[in-house]
Amino acid sequence: MSAANSQRLIDLVSDLLAQGEVSWVEFKHNNSNAEMIATRISAISNSACLSGQSIGYLLWGIDDVSLSIVGTTFDPNSYRVGNQVFALWLAQRLAPSIAFQFHQVDHPLGRVVVLEIPAANAAPVTANGIAYIRIGSATPRLTDYPERYQALLSELRPYAWESGIALQYITADDVLNLLDYAQYFRLTKQPLPDNRAGILERLTADHLIIADVGSKWNITNLGAILFAADLTLFPQAMARKGVRFVSYGGANRAATVKNRQDGKRGYAAGFEGLIAFINGLLPKNEHIGQALRVEHPLFPELAIRELVANALVHQDMTISGAGPQIEMFEDRIEITNPGAPLLAPDRMIDLPPRSRNEAMASLMRRMGLCEEQGSGLDKVIAQAELFQLPAPLFKASDDAFQVILYGPRTFAQMTPDERVRACYQHAVLKFLSGDRMRNASLCARLGIAKQNAAQASQVITLALQQRLIRPADSDHPRSGYVPSWA
Repeated sequence: MSAANSQRLIDLVSDLLAQGEVSWVEFKHNNSNAEMIATRISAISNSACLSGQSIGYLLWGIDDVSLSIVGTTFDPNSYRVGNQVFALWLAQRLAPSIAFQFHQVDHPLGRVVVLEIPAANAAPVTANGIAYIRIGSATPRLTDYPERYQALLSELRPYAWESGIALQYITADDVLNLLDYAQYFRLTKQPLPDNRAGILERLTADHLIIADVGSKWNITNLGAILFAADLTLFPQAMARKGVRFVSYGGANRAATVKNRQDGKRGYAAGFEGLIAFINGLLPKNEHIGQALRVEHPLFPELAIRELVANALVHQDMTISGAGPQIEMFEDRIEITNPGAPLLAPDRMIDLPPRSRNEAMASLMRRMGLCEEQGSGLDKVIAQAELFQLPAPLFKASDDAFQVILYGPRTFAQMTPDERVRACYQHAVLKFLSGDRMRNASLCARLGIAKQNAAQASQVITLALQQRLIRPADSDHPRSGYVPSWA
């Protein structure tokens, strides 16, 4: 154990003794009754949740009357129940599984054992099938107190990655060196306080940091992933979530790599720089105006911004060793993020988004780095139509989600699937704006000349056969078309 971890545990014991025995902290001397410990874990886990604490504690080596350190002979590492390792025996009796941890502390006043017990999330924690709660020094069944049971159910929340700890037990100076707090105040449009205490107070209010024991601080996963000045200074699991960008000199990954960048800054701190970097590398088309040649990017810059923000916000942060990836080819851009989407790809345009990372999404919206709920992908589709690009492709797998934005192609160069996809997305946009898709509007979308309108009719027929669209009014064939789910 490192010196910093040892000191943190000593400070933790001191803070808990100062706190006293509350519903989520209990002190023992040498009592090592296995069934008692299992029952206490259930009670303390549920009580910690009710009290708004992320962790509860059971400590040995403390006199529970005087709350003085007296030392303990209890050793969880050597303790056995029958022939079974104690920690395994406990894990088999607790449900749902929680990541409890024993720590042995060489405190100057005596040996102390600390059991960290995560607060219940998603469901009450049971021991041998029974949920317990702490009331004073008693540990009754939770179901004997229906009002507390209902209160606990209302407090239960699934685990949120953003609230996890990226770095623990660091000084205030370390916080200010590791986080780009100046960017936080600029993006949130708050005046920068003129003292350190004011800065820490604001970072705490947005759950970017939380106070630890011994006047030290913890940086949360949310704080690190959004505002890290350098992600490589954090544990590897966090550093691997940086955005990776690769551009190729051809149409596939066998082509020469022209540019590669592994993002080191937090998503919010580095977002504007990342978008500017990508836009600077976008292929350009030259358009001749009345007097001047004007270069326009091959891909809409607004669409790139929205898709990158979408990949950051909606990824599954619990997948280790993976982060968002942006790959630029000569004819397309592929943006991939870890985790299967929570919505079916063909309904992402119209349904409100569901995010695994609500705190991150909320803060990024507040800072203007991504769109208000439900409008981001609409803008991407609208930009594709405005630039008369092939319809973007949304691809979902078990462990990733990918969006492909294609460069310009004529109607003749599009595949039948691309034509039908453009037809469906066009029908969705029309419906969301209170309109209906018609043959003429699809011709304009696909760049089909008026005299070739029969080509649009063929695409509509295919979309009808695939049940992606339907007539708006079956009794009036000229009434136009809407999405099949409308």
